[in-house]
Amino acid sequence: MSCIFCKIAAGEIPAARIYEDDDVIAFHDIHPKAAVHFMIVPKKHIESLQTAEPGDQALLGKILLLAPELAREHGLAAGFKTAIHTGKAGGQEVFHLHVHVLGQPQ
Repeated sequence: MSCIFCKIAAGEIPAARIYEDDDVIAFHDIHPKAAVHFMIVPKKHIESLQTAEPGDQALLGKILLLAPELAREHGLAAGFKTAIHTGKAGGQEVFHLHVHVLGQPQ
């Protein structure tokens, strides 16, 4: 297993975790682009949004519903930005699906 996010999910690489359950993990980005910048990552290895399958629908929905909950907990109740980079041409650098949540606390 060479995927850095799979290794983080397995506990092999440390991360500043803010949430974890059986399906997903969320942790602070090591190169933040905002005062608050964390990622929500499925534990299941899905390369990108392009490779997600119909069976991943519940997991993807869970991630999107978790984003505002964690954003509120981190001072972003007034609003936040989400980003999903898809494929090399879309700016994806780590080829394991992840959702960035960014914002400035109000």
